Amino acid sequence: MPYLCGEETVKELRRCLSNPHVQADPLRYRNTILRVIRAMSQGVDVSGLFSEMVKACATVDIVQKKLVYLFLCSYAALNPELSLLVINTLRKDCQDTNPMVRSLALRNMTNLRLPSLVEYVEQPLTAGLKDRAASVRRVAVLGWAKLHNLQPTSEIGVVSLPVFPWYSLIVSVHIYSSSTNASFMVHPDATVVNELYNLLRDPDPVVMVNCLRALEEILKEEGGVAINKPITHHLLNRLKECDIWGQCEVLRILQRYQPQSEDELFDILSLLDSSLVSPHPPVMAATLSLFLSLCSGLPAVSLAALERVCGPLLAACGSGSREMRFTALCHIQLLLRSVPGLMGAHYKRFFCGYAEPAYIKQRKMQVLVELVNDENVIMLLDELKGYCTDVNTDTAQAAISAIGRIGRSYSDKCFVILTGLLGLKQDHITSAVVQTMRDLVWVCPQCSDTVCSALEGCEETLQDVQGRQALLWLLGVYGERISSAPYTLEVFIDGVRSEASLGVKMELLTAAMRLFLCRPAEMQDMLGRLLHYFIEEETDMCVQDQALLYYRLLRCGTEETRKVLQGRRSDPSLGVLIGRPAEPVSQWACSFNTLEPLTVSAVETEPSSRGSPEHTKPKTDLSETLNYSQNENLYSDSPGRCSESSTNVLASSFVAPLSLSLSPAVSPEEFERLWLQQQTLHTEQGAEKKEETDDSVWVKESIQCSTIPHCSPQSLQAAMQLVNIQTLAFTPPNTLPWRVYLYTHTQHMSSAEMSYNNSLILGELLYTGGSGGEPSTAEGEDGHVTKELEGTAEMGGWGNGKKEQVKVTLKQQPRDDESLRGFLSILTTVLHTLSSERG
Repeated sequence: MPYLCGEETVKELRRCLSNPHVQADPLRYRNTILRVIRAMSQGVDVSGLFSEMVKACATVDIVQKKLVYLFLCSYAALNPELSLLVINTLRKDCQDTNPMVRSLALRNMTNLRLPSLVEYVEQPLTAGLKDRAASVRRVAVLGWAKLHNLQPTSEIGVVSLPVFPWYSLIVSVHIYSSSTNASFMVHPDATVVNELYNLLRDPDPVVMVNCLRALEEILKEEGGVAINKPITHHLLNRLKECDIWGQCEVLRILQRYQPQSEDELFDILSLLDSSLVSPHPPVMAATLSLFLSLCSGLPAVSLAALERVCGPLLAACGSGSREMRFTALCHIQLLLRSVPGLMGAHYKRFFCGYAEPAYIKQRKMQVLVELVNDENVIMLLDELKGYCTDVNTDTAQAAISAIGRIGRSYSDKCFVILTGLLGLKQDHITSAVVQTMRDLVWVCPQCSDTVCSALEGCEETLQDVQGRQALLWLLGVYGERISSAPYTLEVFIDGVRSEASLGVKMELLTAAMRLFLCRPAEMQDMLGRLLHYFIEEETDMCVQDQALLYYRLLRCGTEETRKVLQGRRSDPSLGVLIGRPAEPVSQWACSFNTLEPLTVSAVETEPSSRGSPEHTKPKTDLSETLNYSQNENLYSDSPGRCSESSTNVLASSFVAPLSLSLSPAVSPEEFERLWLQQQTLHTEQGAEKKEETDDSVWVKESIQCSTIPHCSPQSLQAAMQLVNIQTLAFTPPNTLPWRVYLYTHTQHMSSAEMSYNNSLILGELLYTGGSGGEPSTAEGEDGHVTKELEGTAEMGGWGNGKKEQVKVTLKQQPRDDESLRGFLSILTTVLHTLSSERG
């Protein structure tokens, strides 16, 4: 028979199926039916043979029955009337002595999926629930779910409801009335639901699991299967009898149950303990998800459970299945969000293999960045350096980006590697290195000299848009330190007519303006030509408008232009702490063992898609937290005396419950923008304007601590994170002036309004080396000092001003007096504790 033939093939098959000689030979008849199925699987329309295939189902040959039933289920929707002819045969097979025949008939009877056949299917399914063979009961249970899905409103049966002492069943009772009669009607699925609940005690574990799946489908509108204490304990005791996917189903449904006491909770956890270290990753993941659900109020137990699953997760990372490895890596990233050092001792397990696909390599590199520390940084950087020359360009760029993220804490080591990669003169490597240097120098300005010396000659290799944008930004910001910067820009300006990228054009214009301000003699002619072209000949309105803006800005004078384009930069003595703050387990527990971790990328995995750092949109939307609105004055407008509210800002005791949170996270760029913006507004408007324009407050305080400036950044960060305060940037120990920048989000119940108030607090710790006891001040947004506080008296009486003082500057928005007092109290306690431990 030719492959994928048409009508001639169907006619030949019809003749064979109708031939009495073929029908008399069981083997020839089965082979003919097999040819029909083969043609169907190859795309030939054989629906015209439906009546002949209906006749063929009346046989004792089980193989032939399976083939015929497969055909009938495929074409039943196209021949609903002829499908009635097969019902009698199916009902007869449901009473066969062979349980395989009974289950086969029952399965295919529900697979016909025809509403007209529902009335003929109910009775065999009801009998199948009580069949002595487990295989038949398995099919009957799932058949009821199919039937309900086919006709959700069908009246399956109404009988009196039995009472089962081991579970409580809630049945929907609908009362309806009319002008002539009134009666009670039980929910159509009540009989089936009761029987399925009863079958949860079936001795066959597959029947039990199928009952759970069927009840989930039938009771979907009511919230799924009802789980109480007897059912929960029954399912837990029989968990080991189920197969892998049966255990996963049971564990998923048990997440709805809430233990009634702490003793019951720990009894359940004890039963689940062995499943937590199961060698089967699906069972382990489902068990951990149930653990986290039950222990939502016990963070210590949740963290202990995370430590227990390290072994199974690491084993899954070495699985032969690529999909399993990728899934395990994604879930490990979830765990590291709450326990950053969880896999630190096993970092070598995340080294990439040569034959691994790119998506697994990139995930492994993201995990390696999270595991870096002082002991393994050299080995990790050497490993990542090898990935930078991978044949896959995406993998190579991801490795360079990972080195850049590590460079935030280990900049010297990383810059040696990045500088060496520039010498390879490969387009995609050079582009990724320049972008990484651009991002790194933004958060680590102390590395700017190294970057400037490495950029010489890079423009000859760069071809892609993102790389050229990064180079132009660096030339504009640090052009005064790069001798060849004007000549490099001249090459871009001469070829601007052939430039197709809008981003490169706008970055070129900004870089030329910035370089003109610091090297006007070399840039004047080039900037004039560039502005003339963009204003007179450029067709893109965005570029033309930006050129007009810069032209009009230049007419206002170079000083005004410099204020706009050359704002304050980061302190070169500051470094940014790597990694994210430890998140509560409850923040991601609901997404564990779902598809969500597989779809969410890690932070900063694609730096090539970003523009200049100043124009980078923050990853966290702080618009709700930073609500700029008019507000009442916290302090008195009179500089000579305090209002009643200002007197109570820091003097009254803090009694309202306060909680600190690290989310939503604030990036270093966003912190610097908010801090400098508000500081500038505070300084400029304080002397000129008395009217406040946003709901915020600045507070300055002095805390006497003898050894805090000598603490390591890691110790300070760990102490702050214990109370949910994130240390964002720091000055190395024993360096003057010593600074630490931090932030947190506060939430507390307002005693007056009985509602939750949220605010963002940005803070700076400053030690200049003096020990004078100058008083601290609290200032409103109008810039006037409204209150003087003695640091030693307010902060716990730490001596008479002879010890070292750390100045604390806080910016809170929106204003919240009670949470500000509470935060100051917490911060003081942490600093005093650290100081006493070192002392």
